[in-house]
Amino acid sequence: MKNSVLACILCIISVGLFAQEKPKPITLFTNVQVFDGTSDKLIKADVLVEGNLIKQISKEPLMVIQTDNVTIIDGGGRTLMPGLIDAHWHTMTNFWPMSKVLGSNFGELSIAAAIFSRKQLLRGFTTVRDVGGNVFGVKNAIDAGLVDGPRIYPSGPFITQSSGHGDFRGPNDVPENSGTPLDYMQRTGHTLIADGVPEVTKRTREAFRMGATQIKAMGGGGVGSIYDPLDVTQYTFEEMKAICDVAATWNTYVAIHVNTDAAIQQWIKAGAKSVEHGFFITEETAKAMAENGVWWSMQPMDADGEDALHFDNPISSAKYDVIVKELDNAIKYAKKYKVKTAFGTDLIFDAELAAKEGKFLAKMKKWYTPFEALKMATHDNAELIKMCGPRDPYPGELGVVKEGALADLLLVDGNPLENLDLVADPDKNFLILMKDGKIYKNTLKSVSYTHLRAHETTASIAYAVFCLKKGGGGG
Repeated sequence: MKNSVLACILCIISVGLFAQEKPKPITLFTNVQVFDGTSDKLIKADVLVEGNLIKQISKEPLMVIQTDNVTIIDGGGRTLMPGLIDAHWHTMTNFWPMSKVLGSNFGELSIAAAIFSRKQLLRGFTTVRDVGGNVFGVKNAIDAGLVDGPRIYPSGPFITQSSGHGDFRGPNDVPENSGTPLDYMQRTGHTLIADGVPEVTKRTREAFRMGATQIKAMGGGGVGSIYDPLDVTQYTFEEMKAICDVAATWNTYVAIHVNTDAAIQQWIKAGAKSVEHGFFITEETAKAMAENGVWWSMQPMDADGEDALHFDNPISSAKYDVIVKELDNAIKYAKKYKVKTAFGTDLIFDAELAAKEGKFLAKMKKWYTPFEALKMATHDNAELIKMCGPRDPYPGELGVVKEGALADLLLVDGNPLENLDLVADPDKNFLILMKDGKIYKNTLKSVSYTHLRAHETTASIAYAVFCLKKGGGGG
């Protein structure tokens, strides 16, 4: 009798524990045409997502047991593709004019960045490589589920020389007094000014301590900054090498803001692995990049028109006009030598322009086929950001629809391999958006099967009580 009672008590306990277990959510996409991120051919298949992973892809219909954690979505022959990745993004500076960003309180800026991160996620960008700024708080809030937004691979503060592209001090803040406190942009970790090998070594290590997955160094003149002409090479070779050497000891890499040919060549020799912008890439430099496995992170900027970047000072506007005119040549040479190329937008200081992130991807059709552009914005960008190796905060495969990969998926109303312009209007054309196995947008009717587990639990407990009673009768 005692054994029977004990067995039944254990049965009740196990039923209670079972009732408390929360099963992984399961989503089954049926009747979809899959763009897997690597092939220029769509595959008709069913795709099963379990938890945050793609569990199965089958050309034969898949069946699932009807439980309360299962959602079935009939894709109606639409295209299922990987979530988009922006390889050059600034989470903290894409929404307000430059003067307001530089003068804002860090708390206010972080709240705004979190709000605009949700807008970016709903544009279909499920992952970004943030290449400059103290985005760690926003990233942590997204990862914790406090706010919605894309995965963020943060570079943390820009590493810049005095008078470099990341030197945002005022016109009368130099010469610097050694006893003067850091300016607000440095104190809040958006940028770090460092000169000389010991100082760049220290500041690079500080960026990693803050949580950087890769380092962003200012390697040459830029557009948005006033005090550095486009033609300058920023940092000496010894300083460049020190930054790259520190990154190597952390088993990751350095991305450089740079435009001019001479600066790119020097940074390649120092060990940098990602060239951001590079509008003045020549044939010789493209060949050197290919030979050294250096990526080109390009941005399809407009020379004029409503989608051109606008600045509140004539110096930046003039520099912008110069660099954009060189883009066609840079692309020609990169294609010739098969330089690994990533897609990014670098849309800063303008919320209306940032909202056109997908439109800038669609602009790639000027130089690339829709397949080439989409592969770049999914699989290829994922390959670049995963170069951070053990610093990766999101282990798992990104940028592909593949068994075992992280479940970042878009259901597109149409075939973007035939019509790249579909990505320019995500509100209309992205019907379902999933990141990490969770659906953030669904404008289709989904079939959700609910099985009353409460009835199962009640029946099991009733059976356990029956066992007790039976045991009490001497059975």
